[in-house]
Amino acid sequence: MGNIITVSREFGSGGRELGKRLADELGCRYYDREIVTALSEQTGMDPNFLDRQLESSSSRARYPIHFAQSFSQFAAVSDTAMHILSLETKLIRELAEQGDCIFVGRAADALLEEKDPFKLFVYADEASKLARCRARASESEKLTDREMLRQMKRIDRSRAEFHDIIATHPWGERQAYHLCVNTTGVSIRDLIPAVAEYYRLWRRSREG
Repeated sequence: MGNIITVSREFGSGGRELGKRLADELGCRYYDREIVTALSEQTGMDPNFLDRQLESSSSRARYPIHFAQSFSQFAAVSDTAMHILSLETKLIRELAEQGDCIFVGRAADALLEEKDPFKLFVYADEASKLARCRARASESEKLTDREMLRQMKRIDRSRAEFHDIIATHPWGERQAYHLCVNTTGVSIRDLIPAVAEYYRLWRRSREG
């Protein structure tokens, strides 16, 4: 097993970009959409269908509180979302054994807690998140600012609900992370050297 970094993030904060750039800086593997692609190859299911199942807050909210300890027992249950989440969990744990890597989202900080990952949380103010979402939205997207903000909050609630079912700490609680990064008004590209150096210092402290 190598060194593991997990990136939790508010929707629109740029956590995905930060994770990818940090992986490039550190020369380690990066997992985000790659996990859905791998699940699609394993199951033959459409990636968009897998995304809907994995992001569904209503299906995630049904999971028992002991998910982190005994989730594998649910793999044979017919409920599709439960089965997909079981496969995703198994895949994340397998990938974590293959060398230095960064996981973005997917409650990886909780799923890999026993592997002592370096935990990042990325956030930003509302205006910055809205601007970032606008910049990457397709031309066909016609949401008003109010509608987009409501969607952003819904996605964050979904992430928090799933995370808090399997974790020992609330999603976004700063004491639970090694580093919280505020991307408000800052170029993520410019943040990477400082974040990478902080991570290296943390790792050296753990290695004694």
